Amino acid sequence: MADTAHRGGAAASAGGTDTTVGIGGAAESTDMVLNIGPQHPSTHGVLRLRLVLDGERISQAEPVVGYMHRGAEKLFEVRDYRQIIVLANRHDWLSAFANELGVVLAVERMLGMEVPERAVWLRTLLAELNRVLNHLMFLGSYPLELGGLTPIFYSFTERESIQRVMEEVSGGRMHYMFNRVGGLKEELPAGWQGRTREAVRAVGAGLTRLDELVSGNEVFRARTRGVGVLRPEVAHAYGVTGPIARASGVDFDLRRDEPYLAYGELADTLRVATRREGDCLARFEVLLDQTRNSLELAEACLDRLAELPPGPVNQRLPKVLKAPEGATYAWTENPLGVNGYYLVSKGEKTPHRLKLRSASFNNIQALSELLPGTLVADMVAILGSFFFVVGDIDK
Repeated sequence: MADTAHRGGAAASAGGTDTTVGIGGAAESTDMVLNIGPQHPSTHGVLRLRLVLDGERISQAEPVVGYMHRGAEKLFEVRDYRQIIVLANRHDWLSAFANELGVVLAVERMLGMEVPERAVWLRTLLAELNRVLNHLMFLGSYPLELGGLTPIFYSFTERESIQRVMEEVSGGRMHYMFNRVGGLKEELPAGWQGRTREAVRAVGAGLTRLDELVSGNEVFRARTRGVGVLRPEVAHAYGVTGPIARASGVDFDLRRDEPYLAYGELADTLRVATRREGDCLARFEVLLDQTRNSLELAEACLDRLAELPPGPVNQRLPKVLKAPEGATYAWTENPLGVNGYYLVSKGEKTPHRLKLRSASFNNIQALSELLPGTLVADMVAILGSFFFVVGDIDK
C-alpha cells in the first residue's frame, strides 16, 4: 500500500488543483481530488480510494470497489452443493477453510444433518489454524506498509510451519477444499496430529519474537498510536465486525456469543481480545492477541482429538444431493469478521439463491467516515490497519 500511495500521487493528474484567476486578479483554487489506485494491485487486491484534499488533510473519502467482481453469488446458483465449495473458498483467499465452512454449515442446517463428533473437532482445529495463517499475513505485511521490512520475514517463517501441515492434510496450500457437506474429505494422515502440535508450539515461540520486534518499535508506535480512531458507534452503524470492531470496544465474537462447531466446549480457553482506543495500534494488538489465543485453541482441539476414539469424519451422501425447500442463514466468525450465507432452496440440487455477507465489504465502508479529517501521510497507516482482502469486498 505504501507503493500505492506513491503511485497514487503520480496519478493525481486524474484530479489535481484547478487554479483560476478571480475578480481583481486574485488566484482561486479548488480542492484536489486524488486517486489512490486502482492501477497497482495492492492490499491483497485492487482497491481505489477517491480522496478530496484540503491541503494535506483529507476532507472526503470514497472507497471505489468492484474491480475484481466475479459475480460469485450468481455462479453459486448454477452449481450443485458440492461444487459451490470451490467458489466459496476464494473470496477471502487468506481464509479459505473458514469460507468453505460457512457454506457447508448452511447446507447441513437445511438438511438437518448431524456431523460426526470427530469431524466437529477437526473442523474447529483447522478453522483456528486458518485464522493463524490469516493473521500472520497481516501482522507481517502491516509493518511493511509503514516501512518496516524485517517483520514480514518473521511472519512468513511462522506461516510456513502452519501452511505445511494444512497442505499435508488437505492437499492445497491456499484453497483447501477439505470441507464437505456432512463432514470432511477424508481422515488425517498418520502422525499428522503430532506434527501439527509441533508446528503450533513453534509458531507460538516465533510470535513472541515478532511481538518484540514490532510492538516495542517506537517508530511503529508513533505512526499508529492515536491514528485512525474508529468510534464504536461508527463500527455499529456500518456493521464493522471482527478484530477491527473489537479494537474499538465492540465486544462481539460469534464463537463465544453464538457458539458453533466445538466452541461451546472451549469456553475456558477462548478469550475475546478487545481494546478501547480504536486506533491503528489497537487493531494490530487485537490481531496479535487473537493469534495467540487461536494457537491455544488449536492445542485444546488436539488434546480433545487425542481422547476421541477412531470414527468417521463424514456422512454418506446420496449421489444427487438436494436441499429441502426453505431458507436458512449460517454465519461464522471468520478471521476478518462475520461471514454469513443466506441460502434459499427450491428443493433442487442447486441453490435458488445464495447471498454472501462478507466481513471486508462492511468493514471497508467505514473508511468514508474515518478518513475525513486525517492527514494524507496517515492514510496508508489507517488503510493497512483495516486488514481486508479485496476479493472479500468485491465477491
